Amino acid sequence: MPDPKAMSLRFPDPEQRRAIEAAAREAGVSMQEYILSAAYERATAVEVKFLEAFKDSMARSGDVFDAEQQPGSASGR
Repeated sequence: MPDPKAMSLRFPDPEQRRAIEAAAREAGVSMQEYILSAAYERATAVEVKFLEAFKDSMARSGDVFDAEQQPGSASGR
């Protein structure tokens, strides 16, 4: 089985590369692992934010539906 390809770690900005190298070294991981972990954390944060907004939206929809079903409301008759 062929060896997996390494992730291309080319940075047009040398300062950006040095900053990432330093952060990875401080974390005790490779640059590739550091970048992949950061990407995963960011994606997970986006997912969590989306799910929270979705739950809030569902709660609001449920509240409106419940209000419409109350006796005496126009649609509850």
